Amino acid sequence: MIGGRLKSLRGKRTQEEIASHIGVSRARYSHYENGRSEPDYDTLQKLADYFQVTTDYLLTGKEKKSDDDMFSDPDLQLAYRDMQDFSPESKQQAIEFINYLKEKEKNRKPKNK
Repeated sequence: MIGGRLKSLRGKRTQEEIASHIGVSRARYSHYENGRSEPDYDTLQKLADYFQVTTDYLLTGKEKKSDDDMFSDPDLQLAYRDMQDFSPESKQQAIEFINYLKEKEKNRKPKNK
């Protein structure tokens, strides 16, 4: 729940301090923390910026993987760079082949019974 994450992130800061920074009343911010209301998108973004987290974290408690994290494997980085020069048709074929491999891997994994 977003309220619990906001309380945790607030730490020793006051509700008034955070409310002032994001442009809402202390009562409104208190409602966010206590789950009585949800911030709109703009306010959510201000909260994320203030706490230096992602909006994904505020909403779900999980960070969305960055592109850097997704391409930490050097082989994948090289393949991605190579594909930049592909024609649209070749890119589509590469995507179809990757999807084929994903299905093949999914079917290969043992199922829990």
